[in-house]
Amino acid sequence: MNRVGLGFDVHAFEAGRPLILGGVTIPDADGLAGHSDADVVTHAIADALLGAAGLGDLGERFPATAEWKEASSIALLRECNTAVGVAGWTVVNVDATVIAQAPKLSPYRRQMVMSLADALAVSSDVVSVKATTTDRLGAIGKGEGVAALAVVLIARP
Repeated sequence: MNRVGLGFDVHAFEAGRPLILGGVTIPDADGLAGHSDADVVTHAIADALLGAAGLGDLGERFPATAEWKEASSIALLRECNTAVGVAGWTVVNVDATVIAQAPKLSPYRRQMVMSLADALAVSSDVVSVKATTTDRLGAIGKGEGVAALAVVLIARP
């Protein structure tokens, strides 16, 4: 039996914070506003994973309370993956798209894939991370933030 989950996240830029995407710190860029480290890529994947397994969503599991303030999103993804495993599911593949006008992410894509694969305890060849722009349309295109979409396929072994 297979199940598919879809995740989406978006955060505005916030000066003075590190930009973390897919568990990788992107140098020389403003970070994203959020209760945790605001890693939109990891949040989208975690929501897709939880949704596929019928385990709610990221906000439900890790509410905006003091306990989760400044939390590492990669650590949260690991916890989500553990919960999915306890429920009897395994990750088959992950496909994520980062939507940002800037910064250029291609130099960091492989690092993101490796970080996410490690957090999900899967081979890097089943994790895909891509980036696109909105051709300067909308809030993302005006450089106000970053969004991410993710699709996850899980299966019962």
